[in-house]
Amino acid sequence: QVQLVESGGGLVQPGGSLRLSCAASVSIFRINAMGWYRQAPGKQRELVAQITSDGSTNYADSVKGRFTISGDSAKNTVYLQMNSLKPEDTAVYYCQQSTIYGIGYWGQGTQVTVSS
Repeated sequence: QVQLVESGGGLVQPGGSLRLSCAASVSIFRINAMGWYRQAPGKQRELVAQITSDGSTNYADSVKGRFTISGDSAKNTVYLQMNSLKPEDTAVYYCQQSTIYGIGYWGQGTQVTVSS
């Protein structure tokens, strides 16, 4: 059974940085996209950043210039470097990896709290 395991969340002060990591428990073949989503209390889950197998990236407008996604689809690992964090970045962050067959896998989520 495939599991995506996230790590790196925590409590950080405004302006600080965190790096989230995500790895698959077993190999997932034919990954075409990996991404990070987040869900704040009372809000819908939203896409934060995505990277495709050819290296193309896209970001939510709210994180452009502050967050950087990277990863290796062959190794089923994806990272999210988050800088200049703001209180509004507080949310549970989820890793997602999807295949060319339309199958998507999700992690269990990691809490990020930005507060002084």
